[in-house]
Amino acid sequence: QVQLVESGGGLVQPGQSLRLSCVASGLTFSIYAMSWYRQAPGKERELVASINSPDSTYVANSVKGRLTISRDDAKHMVFLQMNSLKPEDTAVYYCHASGTNFWGQGTQVTVSS
Repeated sequence: QVQLVESGGGLVQPGQSLRLSCVASGLTFSIYAMSWYRQAPGKERELVASINSPDSTYVANSVKGRLTISRDDAKHMVFLQMNSLKPEDTAVYYCHASGTNFWGQGTQVTVSS
């Protein structure tokens, strides 16, 4: 049974940082590109960042320079470091194994003063 479990979300003020984590089980983690998506209220889910290997990453233009994706294949984990957070970053953030139907349950990030 495949499971993706996110953690690390919370309520922060603008300009602060958060680090999201996702731990995977039940799949051969290292062979999958991993992605972070987010969905804000009333909006469609959007791709934020994805990683195949440390040298092969994608970050959406809207968050480039503030968000960084990384992975630890030995621990079956993928991370999203979010710096200089803005209110428009408020959303539920989901971990996803690219090319599959495997999604986490999501972790809420709220950026508000």
